[in-house]
Amino acid sequence: MSPMVLKSSAEIAIMDEANGIVRSILGDLEGFVRPGRTTMDIDSFVERRIREAGGVPAFKGYPNPSGGSDFPGSACTSVNEEIVHGVPSSRVVLNEGDVVSVDIGVVFRGYYGDGATTFPVGQIDERSSALLRVTNEALDLGMDQARVGNRVSDIGHAVQKHVEANGFSIVRDFVGHGIGSQLHEEPQIPNFGEPGRLQRLVAGMVLAIEPMVAAGRPDVDMSASDGWTARTRDRSRAAHFEKCVAVTDTGPTVLGIARGA
Repeated sequence: MSPMVLKSSAEIAIMDEANGIVRSILGDLEGFVRPGRTTMDIDSFVERRIREAGGVPAFKGYPNPSGGSDFPGSACTSVNEEIVHGVPSSRVVLNEGDVVSVDIGVVFRGYYGDGATTFPVGQIDERSSALLRVTNEALDLGMDQARVGNRVSDIGHAVQKHVEANGFSIVRDFVGHGIGSQLHEEPQIPNFGEPGRLQRLVAGMVLAIEPMVAAGRPDVDMSASDGWTARTRDRSRAAHFEKCVAVTDTGPTVLGIARGA
């Protein structure tokens, strides 16, 4: 990851716009995601909307950290047991009862926005509905810990406590991250851990907080032939929600909410 860089109020304002593009597209996907769509349909929708807003897709061509092919899509589309980094495909058709996580990155005026939502496809079962609800609630609880004087582990502890209290599992192989003029900056933000540890939070940090939660065990399978898609090893369903938050002297400021959902 790139070193941590504190952001000025002017830089945070630009990042608010970048994340506004992300949140707006994710909000519009609520009406777009439905049975019969392919994950490539979602990707095409996302890329068109990013470019119409004056942004550039941040994920398209992103280097594979394991040395495989660069990421081919503008959105990560992860269906059911896929946790993150699902590759869009015209062969993957969404069916009634599925869940699909859509992760979007945008470059706007030199700064990044990053966000994810897991959507129900039509009517979903109660366990899946609870998985989505609890993961989104855990994100809110984690973001509330992004306060001056707290520590990075306070965020992950709040996420883990809520997720496990509701009978789900934290995926530990992936973390949130700092964000700014680079997509991934320090600090790394685990979604688990004891409170009061790791780096102290200071004003000017901008953090992408992103719980990834499994309905079953948290173990990860990285054997997908595309070199990107991470799945739960037990093939239980997974959910992923993400927002960017600025640490300020007046408390956490969630970016992009003025323009998006």
